[in-house]
Amino acid sequence: MMAGDAGAPAAADAGAVTIGPSGPLSFAVFGDTRPPNLNDTAGYPSAIVAGDFALMAQKGARFAVGTGDYMFANADQAVQAQVALFQTAEGSFPAPIYLAMGNHECTGATASNCPSFAETFNVRGFMSRLLPPAVALPYYRVDVDTPHGKAKFVFIAANAWSSAQAEWLTAQMADPTTYTFVVRHEAPSVKQTPGVAPSEAIVNTRPFTLELLGHSHRYQRLDADHVISGNGGAPMDGLSGGTHYGFLLISQLDDGNLSVTEIDEASGNALDAWRVTPDGFDAP
Repeated sequence: MMAGDAGAPAAADAGAVTIGPSGPLSFAVFGDTRPPNLNDTAGYPSAIVAGDFALMAQKGARFAVGTGDYMFANADQAVQAQVALFQTAEGSFPAPIYLAMGNHECTGATASNCPSFAETFNVRGFMSRLLPPAVALPYYRVDVDTPHGKAKFVFIAANAWSSAQAEWLTAQMADPTTYTFVVRHEAPSVKQTPGVAPSEAIVNTRPFTLELLGHSHRYQRLDADHVISGNGGAPMDGLSGGTHYGFLLISQLDDGNLSVTEIDEASGNALDAWRVTPDGFDAP
């Protein structure tokens, strides 16, 4: 399926998607599925990505969230081929997939910016083939109704930053919801990306549940409400603690708190787990 296609709900407008109620919140988070080298389509980590998606389905995720970097290319043919491989790998996950933009969906450089959404083959491929059909911008919102209140997912495009996106993000964060998940490719420490510092400043004006990040090719719990999920298949970032490929599984508990579990792609085992409140604090 194309990202966001199968079972994807209709959007209320060009920048919002709503998922109706169907039980407690349960979703998976992954990121950085690119091959090791530029235009290295033959090296695309299809088996790892497909393994992750199959496990997500087995563990009951209702949808999946990507934190960026689904390609490593600068030629149109390579972009199209790598997007096709990603879409083939996701075929084992029969549920919507919502993707954040990474630097490799712009020029590949961490400091790159594509605010016109058409500057490179990469951003054109991302916009035309990897966004939900009803979404017209690389930054958008997904709302999910849960038994304990509405959850909003705010997808920031830090490599397509503009004043328009800043205004949009300010409005989204100001809209009160029980849960707020912020999805952005780069962590707050990656200062060279144009949209990181300004978006982080806006995000921090309001309570949020979790900030879901990528870019570094590893899993790392930074604190109770910031986590890097960038171990989706790209070369492991061994110097920074990358040890395994996998994804996060986030599930709503009976008391309204959330269980966050890191799943190992090779074994299916849980390697780390904690609980977080709707406002982003450690939960008992």
